[in-house]
Amino acid sequence: MKIRIKFSKQGTMKFVGHLDLMRYFQKAMRRADVDIRYSEGFSPHQIMSFASPLGLGLTGSGEYLDIEVLSTGSSQEMKERLNAVMAEGVEILSYLRLPDDAANAMSLVAACDYTVRLHPDYESRLPMSPEAFFSGLASFIEHGNLEIIKKTKKGEKPMDLKPYIFEWRQLSDEPGCFLKLSSGSAANVKPELVLSAYGASLGLEFPLFAFLINREEIYALAGEENGEAGRCFLSLEEFGEPIE
Repeated sequence: MKIRIKFSKQGTMKFVGHLDLMRYFQKAMRRADVDIRYSEGFSPHQIMSFASPLGLGLTGSGEYLDIEVLSTGSSQEMKERLNAVMAEGVEILSYLRLPDDAANAMSLVAACDYTVRLHPDYESRLPMSPEAFFSGLASFIEHGNLEIIKKTKKGEKPMDLKPYIFEWRQLSDEPGCFLKLSSGSAANVKPELVLSAYGASLGLEFPLFAFLINREEIYALAGEENGEAGRCFLSLEEFGEPIE
């Protein structure tokens, strides 16, 4: 049986890297007595895959991993069992059954939602108010030059970020912005790339952890008709159903 687990990663857990997070969840499955399926062969390992690695220093409210199990309790029971062994900063939000023919989460990822705020320690170092900063960011995305040189494993290549920023707006309750960005194997755009391009336009170079970035949700592309206007996204959670 295929299972999709949605979880949040907050607080000091944002400094735990992806490989360590994988090991953490492997141990959590054993502690929660999840009847997880193991691979065959001389070195069996748990059948587990994550949707998309979260960058070091970023928090996440909608993270996903897929597992396979031999048997399971209800969604509510399994969520409670897993949360009972979670470290502070990690919370299981849902535990859902997937169709047998469902693709794994990693292969589906097409877009991610982010909220971006300034770290309080950096606000006083800006040559403008936080409100003016994010107002300028929105204007930059709308009218500015978003052509960058992106570093990849194969070297550097020019890239125009504009087609891969699907949605942007200022937050209504506090200084900050919301971004829906392309993600996955086709075009993986991180908020740091957008912020770096904006900083370059202002003549600013941002220090490490100058921003509080939270990944709110991860989406699959559900359909695309009539170009960008017909693009439709579904959260990875919507592919599963509760186990009674």
